[in-house]
Amino acid sequence: MSALAWLGVALLGGIASVARFELDRVVQLRIGGEFPFGTLVVNTVGSFALGVLTGLGATDDTAVLAGTATLGSFTTFSTWMLETERLGEDGESAYSAANIAVSIACGLCAAGAGWALGAAL
Repeated sequence: MSALAWLGVALLGGIASVARFELDRVVQLRIGGEFPFGTLVVNTVGSFALGVLTGLGATDDTAVLAGTATLGSFTTFSTWMLETERLGEDGESAYSAANIAVSIACGLCAAGAGWALGAAL
């Protein structure tokens, strides 16, 4: 991988992580409540975009820059798990279980829909 590609990874990763933070914040402020809707939206959007990228057959630097750097920085497994654990600690076990089930279902459906779209293009 070239030095320019590494610079792209750093730049795109930074931009994507800020975009994740802002989208999460805006969604959570609008919807409110205990359930982490912001993280759900971020991860669902990221799953869809990664599905499109995969369906398009992206490889090499494109896959690294768009998939790993951008979408890997945009989506957030660690926040999802932390929020799930905190819900459980706060006695919101139904929300905790729902966060796991809904996130997995939405992520799989979004990735599949994205892949179908990418393959059709």
